[in-house]
Amino acid sequence: MNAYGLRETLLDLTIVLIALSLAMDAFSVSITHGLANKSFKPINALKLGVSFGSFQAFMPILGWLAGVNIIDFISGFDHWIAFGLLSLIGSRMIYESTKDESTKLINSLTISVLLILSIATSIDALAVGLSLSFLNIPILAPAIIIGSITFALSFMGVYFGNRFGHFLGNKVEIVGGIILIGIGLRILLEHL
Repeated sequence: MNAYGLRETLLDLTIVLIALSLAMDAFSVSITHGLANKSFKPINALKLGVSFGSFQAFMPILGWLAGVNIIDFISGFDHWIAFGLLSLIGSRMIYESTKDESTKLINSLTISVLLILSIATSIDALAVGLSLSFLNIPILAPAIIIGSITFALSFMGVYFGNRFGHFLGNKVEIVGGIILIGIGLRILLEHL
């Protein structure tokens, strides 16, 4: 293998590792959704997978296009946005754990809930796109890889959360809410 081939292989491996790390927040949220539901619904897994995967693919492209002009603006508060959105959803889940089953937030997967969760879990992907633009790396292949891995992990996360969540009892929404707040706090602390 020549030096160019080795560089390409290392770049591909790096993109896959980046994609896996970016997908972890979406995977955790998907597990939380699975925890909060009594039965596995493939349509909900598909909704989360498509929504999270699409945002994770789109955000690096947006960041890459923005390039140098927006890095200082976004990097100053992206972690606060992610923390705020995840904490809001997590707090609502904890609050709604005391309500009737039919009104619980995480069970509904409305467009607004999907949008908030998708934005909150994909803000880091925007920064990755910015970084790739600084390195003059074309964005299309990394965006497809990031979106595909996020889709797969999100889909599987709903199944795993549902399959193993029943061991936690009837109040798994509280656990899910705490997980979301924890993810938001981790994002905030990593950037401070």
